[in-house]
Amino acid sequence: MSKAAILTVPVLNDDTPIRPSSTVVVARAAEGSPELFMVRRHEDASFGNAFAFPGGVIEDDDKKVHAFCGGLGADTADARLGVEQGGLDYFSAAIRELFEESGVLLADLSNLDENLVAIRDGLNGGTESWADIVTRNELQLHCNSLHYIGHWITPPLMPKRYSTRFFLTELPEGQAALHCGGELTDSCWRTANAMLAAGRRGEAKLHYPTVKTLESIARHKSLSSLVDWAKSCVEWGITSMVPMVIIRDGKREIVLPGDRDYPGAKS
Repeated sequence: MSKAAILTVPVLNDDTPIRPSSTVVVARAAEGSPELFMVRRHEDASFGNAFAFPGGVIEDDDKKVHAFCGGLGADTADARLGVEQGGLDYFSAAIRELFEESGVLLADLSNLDENLVAIRDGLNGGTESWADIVTRNELQLHCNSLHYIGHWITPPLMPKRYSTRFFLTELPEGQAALHCGGELTDSCWRTANAMLAAGRRGEAKLHYPTVKTLESIARHKSLSSLVDWAKSCVEWGITSMVPMVIIRDGKREIVLPGDRDYPGAKS
């Protein structure tokens, strides 16, 4: 299958704009199971005080650097994400947001003469623009190192809605991840199972898409197995997940496309 499988979901009366965004799971080899870089968002930010993966919404600058998206053409990006156009925007946004929030830059840095920390500070402080940084340094963005693993859409009738593409990548050799200040208040490297356990104990707030992504990753006991799975996700087909809340036996329950009693699904 060359194009991501998209499941049609019921259209409800909801005028809330859906903002396209990207999220990146960064993985590294560790004893036992691969570790993932998790960040905790400020309580006033979207998904406040929760641990999540680095990411954010697509910005205008992400559309201006397509010429520097190495290893991935526009048509291939569109087909991979199952969109008609703008697929490269998600890949560029993923690399930019990862750099802003973790300091990890998925790009060819061999000819970069500028200080990465200073560039990141300028980008986060608003004195630098992503398009200018990429263009003046002729940065070749490693879009082909991002493996598309999931698509989550915020349920209707929520105050803010996002259409988020989840990617997985390996931590580049020689780079280190450290959360930025401001919007992010903490970060850590944890295995998927350890993060899920912290969530169950109430030590870490985790939102539903993060939990389900961690559950998928937890099955893999080595970095190579995890990356092989991530590379195969598009081939197997990726369903657009729109969690819905239903009442079953008097209790609120979250259901996903394909689950019993999902709104609009045929019985």
